[in-house]
Amino acid sequence: MFEALGRFLFRRRKPLLVLTLLFAVLSGLYGVGVFGDMKPGGFENPGSDSRKAAQLAERAFPQRAPDAVIVYRDKERTVDDPAFQKSVTETVQALPKSSVTGYSTFWMTKMPAQVSHDRHATFVTLNLRGDSDNAKEQSYLAITDELAAPGLETERGGPVPTGHQAGDEIGKDLGAAEGLSFPVLFILLVVVFGGLAAASLPLLVGGLAILGSMAVLRVIAQFTDVSVFAMSLVSILGLAVAIDYGLLIVSRYREELERGYTGEEAVARTVATAGRTVMVSGITVAVALAGMTFFPFGFLKSMAYGGVAAVVLSVFFSIIALPAALGLLGSKVNALSLRRRNKAPRQEGQGAWYRLAQGLMRRPALVTIGTLAILLALAAPFRNIEFGISDARQLPNSAEGRQVQNALDRDFDSDAIKSIDSLLVLKTEATSPEQGAALQAYAERLGRTEGATGAKITGATGTTARVSVTFDGPEVSGPSRDLVNRLKDVPPPAGAKAYFGGQTAVFDDTLDALGKTLPWMLLYMAVATYILLFLSFGSVLLPLKAILMNLLSLSATFGVLVWIFQEGHLEGLIGFDSTGNIEPNMPIMLFALIFGLSMDYEVFLVSRIREQYDTLGDSKAAVASGLQKIGRLIVSAALLMCVPLAAMATSGVLMMKLFGVGMVFAILADVAIVRILLVPAVLKLMGRSAWWAPGPLARFYGKFGIKESEEMPEPKPVPVAG
Repeated sequence: MFEALGRFLFRRRKPLLVLTLLFAVLSGLYGVGVFGDMKPGGFENPGSDSRKAAQLAERAFPQRAPDAVIVYRDKERTVDDPAFQKSVTETVQALPKSSVTGYSTFWMTKMPAQVSHDRHATFVTLNLRGDSDNAKEQSYLAITDELAAPGLETERGGPVPTGHQAGDEIGKDLGAAEGLSFPVLFILLVVVFGGLAAASLPLLVGGLAILGSMAVLRVIAQFTDVSVFAMSLVSILGLAVAIDYGLLIVSRYREELERGYTGEEAVARTVATAGRTVMVSGITVAVALAGMTFFPFGFLKSMAYGGVAAVVLSVFFSIIALPAALGLLGSKVNALSLRRRNKAPRQEGQGAWYRLAQGLMRRPALVTIGTLAILLALAAPFRNIEFGISDARQLPNSAEGRQVQNALDRDFDSDAIKSIDSLLVLKTEATSPEQGAALQAYAERLGRTEGATGAKITGATGTTARVSVTFDGPEVSGPSRDLVNRLKDVPPPAGAKAYFGGQTAVFDDTLDALGKTLPWMLLYMAVATYILLFLSFGSVLLPLKAILMNLLSLSATFGVLVWIFQEGHLEGLIGFDSTGNIEPNMPIMLFALIFGLSMDYEVFLVSRIREQYDTLGDSKAAVASGLQKIGRLIVSAALLMCVPLAAMATSGVLMMKLFGVGMVFAILADVAIVRILLVPAVLKLMGRSAWWAPGPLARFYGKFGIKESEEMPEPKPVPVAG
């Protein structure tokens, strides 16, 4: 199949390249508008009780959940000064009702919590018009310049302004990352290939994948919410994966040229070998990323949409457009060479990679134990992971939203307005005497709950009521989560349904949803990956080995991320302020990404070893010669992939920085420790059993397996040595 595809691509190379160019133009023109269709947030479960509580509160008590928080400050005057009051109240009263549905000032509520400790600052809460995040953001943008009060310092924060600022920051960071990545990648590709023509081809694939993914995301955004964070994954992952796949295709094509194959034969053999590997690898990565759609969170679903689109398009252009371009270039792929190429192919048994593999296989048990010890030591901090909710602390200190959050934490009595809210749907009017007595009794029961410091009725209208529970300690923590669950056990008034809201309830619902869904995601990924790898390698043991090694690599990565970002090590070096926890969606996203990309390199390496095993029939020789042929390419691919990821690690948004650092570490550790050191040692310990499959499965693989080449011999059942 793959060889036939290669011959077709060569014969239709010119029209295929014209269609590719047309696709790039059209997708670029359409996809550029994706930024206006994306939405901030996506970290909450839309079907959770806390979300229902928020919707009830928004309808009945909109002043309780502000969309924006504006801090006004004067270094000389206090809030008691009539001029201070006049400046703020006139500014707020002048805001158009077409954008603002309600507001709250200290002079309206008389709440001490709205005045800073030194009385030189106050904050105003705003409710913005709009039935969606995008609509509220547009309302905010319409009034942002009108929020400045004459003679006062003005800082804009709260959910909507912070989300908008995060989107702007991510857009700037992506532009900077891409601007840095392309020239650095080109220079590194020139070093790898030794020529300008070959170096430009993987970048071409990356550009096509990014443009296409932007168009795909915009189409998806017309039917469902797509998080603004998805674009960061598309840009970085699309470029990184496309570079890897392009590198593999171009390298194999040049290898075929060195063997004396030209024209249609060289393209056909390239697609039959490297093209097959790219397809299997891409499907494996896409399958892993698709696992994020199991979760109800818009953030994870959006990452899945963007990631799958980027990977699938990278595969498509790598095995369709790139071979067509190579067929057109022919031997000119080596044009503009910057170094003299050695036309004599290296003999088996020569080279540093061959000697490294032989050395590792001399003491396989020692190498295995040593690498496992390193991975387990790196994973140790993962046991102490603490989760938290994404907030303004994700932004750099220079961002207004972060400055507002810092001011609220530092200068105001934030505990005074902190609460867990029980939103009640009643059968009768909340203001009736009977219902009022029942609500008061319910509030007293909540207030007596262990961990609560009090409770009171804070709203009653129609058949909706709200009881707010106060407590000591952080809103997002283990004890506060325990308190929410105890409050849920308190029976509400007869016939009433209670929904608990507030940040603590959101945090509890988030972790509950993750905990319930994660096992199904893991089962799906394990089964799907096992089947794909069996169809690729024809072994029942190698897929299991790959999955276990991936889990070790992932654990080590999470341990390092906890050590750095939760515990605050390397803050000055990397440039961030630790929040003391990790947003719970991030490990899920990183798990899917790292699992898929680790399998990427597993397929690269083991496919070449399997090819050598089918040729040589000796497991040890296959490992050594396979590593010799692919080792340098895998390391080069990993280093190239790390370039855009490292650029993302310079982001001012903490979440993107964690993503970049985590991915760079995961890739380097996976390649250096797992693929290069551990895989050869484990394969030596497994011997011929590594390639074993029972007779029926071996025959199934022989008939339906995704083999390296149609010309390769059918695999035979390999007996396990006794």
